[in-house]
Amino acid sequence: MAGDDKVQNKADELKGKAKEAVGNATGNEQWQAEGKADQAKGNIKQAGEKIKDAAKGVFGDKKDGDA
Repeated sequence: MAGDDKVQNKADELKGKAKEAVGNATGNEQWQAEGKADQAKGNIKQAGEKIKDAAKGVFGDKKDGDA
C-alpha cells in the first residue's frame, strides 16, 4: 500500500506543476495558486512517507500487537 501512496503523492505534485504551468501561460492566477497548493500537498505527503520509511528502519516493521 505504501507504494501506491507514494505514486499518488507524486501524481499530486506533477498535477500541481502542470496546473501552475497552464496558469502561468494563460495568466490565470487561480490556477497558478491551485498548482502551487497541489505541489505543496504532494510534497508534504511525500515527506510523511519518508518519515514512515525511516521509522521502519529504526523500529522495524512491527504491527500492532507484535512483541
